[in-house]
Amino acid sequence: MKYLIALLVFAVPLGAAERKPGSPLDHLPPNIEVLTHFGERADISPDNQHVAFMDKSFGDAFTIDLKTRVIRCLTCNVPGAAFLRVMHLVTGDYILIGPDHFENIHISRTRDNELWFLSKEPGSKPVKLDQKMSEGAAISKKRLEISFSQTHDQAADLAPGASRLYVAGVAISGTTAKLVNKKQVYYSPDKSCTIEAQDFYDNDTKMTFSCYRPHDRADVMGIDLKTGKVTNFSKAPDEYDEPEGIFPGGEYTTVESDRQCDQLGGRRGPYNIDIWKLKLDGTGKNFTRLTHFNDYIGGKASNPVISTDGRFMAFQTANNTDPAGVGYGILLYWFKK
Repeated sequence: MKYLIALLVFAVPLGAAERKPGSPLDHLPPNIEVLTHFGERADISPDNQHVAFMDKSFGDAFTIDLKTRVIRCLTCNVPGAAFLRVMHLVTGDYILIGPDHFENIHISRTRDNELWFLSKEPGSKPVKLDQKMSEGAAISKKRLEISFSQTHDQAADLAPGASRLYVAGVAISGTTAKLVNKKQVYYSPDKSCTIEAQDFYDNDTKMTFSCYRPHDRADVMGIDLKTGKVTNFSKAPDEYDEPEGIFPGGEYTTVESDRQCDQLGGRRGPYNIDIWKLKLDGTGKNFTRLTHFNDYIGGKASNPVISTDGRFMAFQTANNTDPAGVGYGILLYWFKK
């Protein structure tokens, strides 16, 4: 029975024979440390003093003080909380993403997914921003500005397969807020490119976004919000390359990528991924691998975010058989300590 359970837990697609047994957590390099032993989808505060994260998908939002390591629950006063993401606003308040209740994994993550505002004031409860949206959001670390996308699941006026990208302001009044000056900045007419907002950069005049392709492929894209010009930065049509996290100055982004599968084998797409660094020079040639979790059977590293001073990255350890976003602890990767 124990042998059967092990097979079920660590089963991976054919082609992963070169991966090693064991846990990547037992083989961490000196510049990586475990921050929490639970949680997923980390977000670093603009002052780099705290990391917010979810305890699980469709769960509660938490924050940890990086100096004291004290963990505080942000939404435990909400019965049946079913949030998927928590992100910092420049004011110290929060944006939450998720449905108002859990129905099932598909509907609650797509059709019912929406934006919420949570004041930093103690005892505050999340307030709906009356905005359905798809997957994650880009949030400015400099001003009250947000970007998000929609598909047909959240907007009936979109044709099936189409998606669009919005930018909007966040107007806060006490413990409530609303979106203002919402503007569509990009539109994709079909499933050849399904959009997800990622990160503002270059003083919020540009933004990275994911372009999800058929057959589990994805491109690192960027848009100039002044001119509308869109650039494919990864230029690797046979890979899964999803931008998550931006370095100060906007010269580089971190990327969830399956490009190590060229050597290790295994199923391509958001399954066998690790974290890479990509220079946003438009050539698609300057990739540097940062983590090696996918060197181990069943392992992957995902959902990286970069501190505003560029000193460290927060990310999560995950299992390559689980849905995207599911994590089992937050780690810190120190570039400079």
